[in-house]
Amino acid sequence: MARLGKKQKEALAKIEKGKLYSVTEASALVKDITNAKFDASVDIAVRLGVDPRKANQMVRGVVSLPHGTGKDVKVLALVTPDKEAEAKEAGADYVGLDEFLDKIKSGWTDVDVIITMPSVMGKLGPLGRILGPRGLMPNPKTGTVTMDVAKAVTEVKAGKIDFKVDKTGIVHAAIGKASFSADQIAGNANELLQTLMKLKPTAAKGTYVKSIFMSSTMSPSIAVEPKIG
Repeated sequence: MARLGKKQKEALAKIEKGKLYSVTEASALVKDITNAKFDASVDIAVRLGVDPRKANQMVRGVVSLPHGTGKDVKVLALVTPDKEAEAKEAGADYVGLDEFLDKIKSGWTDVDVIITMPSVMGKLGPLGRILGPRGLMPNPKTGTVTMDVAKAVTEVKAGKIDFKVDKTGIVHAAIGKASFSADQIAGNANELLQTLMKLKPTAAKGTYVKSIFMSSTMSPSIAVEPKIG
């Protein structure tokens, strides 16, 4: 077993064993135990009482974090020429169509989000094996396939994220940076948790939110009270 460094031991000592922290407490504590020399991401992992293998228990959605992600999200807008100016004005980092489709075919995926139009989706189909595993395939359910390209780009740049329960029943999401205030981290966490509650499948039985853990890039995890008000 790997030996813990001095900072890791100090961080662990600040977490009370067996305690379930409130979102507010955890948001302050995660800042206190983060000692990375860079601006670490703050992440949340929510284990849900669902069976993701069943279509009627799949949990997927989008949430606009009120305080943003703290990350400069690189957006590619795959649009027809009449939409290019709109996408550029909204802040898309890359705008075009065929030239970027060719780049993706060659293995280029140096973006965080791809936004496109319904009429373009046919051209993206063959690129599914490249984009799918990286979570880059646009989807109408997450608002990344739309005619209102400017709105989609603006929202993503402002902190709109999409999430999806994985095959083990856990939703992972980055909700900010360690440089955020505790109130900003808590605000983003609560927004995500409330959104998850609204998405509870009617087919899900028993306890819906089984556990919540908050951590930063290199910190230990903090157990959060799973009862969401």
